[in-house]
Amino acid sequence: MIILKARWEIQKMRKSNAIVAQVLERLKEITKPGITTLELDRFAEELCIKKGGKPAFKGYMGYPSSLCVSINEEVVHGIPSKRRVREGDIVSFDFGVVYDGYYGDAAITVPVGEVSERAERLLRVTQQALYKGVEKAQAGNRLYDISATIQNYVEKYGYSVVRQFVGHGIGRSLHEDPQVPNFGKPGQGPRLKEGMVLAIEPMVNEGTYEVEILPDGWTAVTKDRKLSAHFEHTVAITENGPEILSII
Repeated sequence: MIILKARWEIQKMRKSNAIVAQVLERLKEITKPGITTLELDRFAEELCIKKGGKPAFKGYMGYPSSLCVSINEEVVHGIPSKRRVREGDIVSFDFGVVYDGYYGDAAITVPVGEVSERAERLLRVTQQALYKGVEKAQAGNRLYDISATIQNYVEKYGYSVVRQFVGHGIGRSLHEDPQVPNFGKPGQGPRLKEGMVLAIEPMVNEGTYEVEILPDGWTAVTKDRKLSAHFEHTVAITENGPEILSII
């Protein structure tokens, strides 16, 4: 069941998502060659708590950390460890917060130092695909108008969208209906309505869309081990169009 949010609920979600955005912005600033992914996780958790939030992912379905850190061919759900990021890596951060009973969720992929031109291009296309999808989050459109727009934009550049993981509704729960795929045919899916809040999150692979799960049970990697990028925003559908909540 899709749960529509009242204006006061969306206001609460602005606060939770603002914390997410602030944490991601600081992570972007401190991600330098040599820092461990565990240090990044601890930093995110401490900053979240300092701002009055609670990390949403820690303990969720058994996930052991507050932050998902996925490097290069890792798509999503990378578990923080003593691994150090290196010059030329691309690092995806996915972070969620619960504040006053409502969730926020967003993701970014950042370059570490100087990265290859192909990595820069993948990041640019993935981020732009997210914003193309957000533009379609209008009352009266169909859900898959978002999906098809993302897919078409990504595939125009020769990349593929991951099928195994999708976006989702969000509110009092981290994952609510509807699922928001990054692929599909326009004109299909539920009619979008004012009060829907969606986490739109294209995961874009340089090669095949197929992924594998590593033995840790969490980390998803591209099957061909080519690069992957991930960007996400929490978006409210309002009478004035889409509003990105996960910004500072």
